[in-house]
Amino acid sequence: MAIAAAIILPIGLLFLLSGLIINFIQALLFILVRPFSKNIFRRINKEVAELLWLEIVWLFDWWANVKVELYTDQETYGIMGKEPALIISNHRSDIDWLVGWVLAQRVGCLGNTIALAKKSLSYLPVLGWSMWFSCCISLERSWNKDENILKSGFQELNDFHQPFWLAVFVEGTRFTHTKLLAAQEYAVSVGKPIPRNVLIPRTKGFVASVSHLRSIIPAIYDITLAIPKDKPRPTLLRMLRGCSSVVHVRVERRLMQELPEDESGIAQWCRDVFVVKDALLDRHIATGTFGDQECQDIGRPKKSLMVVICWSCFLFFSAIKFFEWCPFSWGGVVFCAVFLVLVLVLMQILIVSSKSEKSTAPKVPPPNTLKENLLPA
Repeated sequence: MAIAAAIILPIGLLFLLSGLIINFIQALLFILVRPFSKNIFRRINKEVAELLWLEIVWLFDWWANVKVELYTDQETYGIMGKEPALIISNHRSDIDWLVGWVLAQRVGCLGNTIALAKKSLSYLPVLGWSMWFSCCISLERSWNKDENILKSGFQELNDFHQPFWLAVFVEGTRFTHTKLLAAQEYAVSVGKPIPRNVLIPRTKGFVASVSHLRSIIPAIYDITLAIPKDKPRPTLLRMLRGCSSVVHVRVERRLMQELPEDESGIAQWCRDVFVVKDALLDRHIATGTFGDQECQDIGRPKKSLMVVICWSCFLFFSAIKFFEWCPFSWGGVVFCAVFLVLVLVLMQILIVSSKSEKSTAPKVPPPNTLKENLLPA
């Protein structure tokens, strides 16, 4: 516990203090610039938000040395980050969103990544606030309310004059063994293909996204995430402890114009994509790779490392000046102690908010056997 605190506290201090500065700058921009020009606000906010989000990319890339192996064709990799795109992905681990940030950082649109996320995330200090300023669409998880929230959020994107990524986790929740069993039982009851490695997609948000944005988003990036069997599953806590891992990412670019026009057709297209994704994950389990696509070298840019070094130096010298200016007092000691406790609490909230329920790895029998087991006698 002491070792964990010794690691988490300095990283937490860096993240919290720099994040509050970033949030303050974003708030000023939101009040002073956005009313006059959304475009200028977005361009400045992109650079400002990246100064915070790159710290988390640094944690992934440099502190924990988690490696992303990207499987896609050269043409797709060349166009990523240069066009607006709708991102759909399986939700396999606690840090799938961070893998998306790493890819976005590599192609130059980290500050313009937007997500459909639960509303509670927008209340999360520092990270959640920064995402709210960056047009994250916060959902209530009630369609009666979310339908209007989505329409309003999509309207904001109609005049977004920069490349952006809109991420939609259509499974609606993280993959666990318990949720997989529930999805399999549902699939049997309605006569749908029985999933083995994914959950059945909830298509309303995806259908709404396609219906409202197909005129401004030319492509969908169909992303499949997998962790090699011989590597530990990455989590935020393991990353803070410096535990390395590997994530395999397969990206297939699909043209928006190829999707059906009607809502039922769009929903079925999404379900079909996840049936194919399930088979891809079967193959990955058997072979340990997405061998049907070329592995692209995405490197490990030093930008996130330089941002962390600059923030560390700035905050360190600011702290020295503060303590030189502020005379010693027991009240000051108490204030510092309380502040450090708050940092630990905030980091604990961040870790807990990123965690999925504990679950053993699924051991799913072949589809025919599963159907016999799940169907009533």
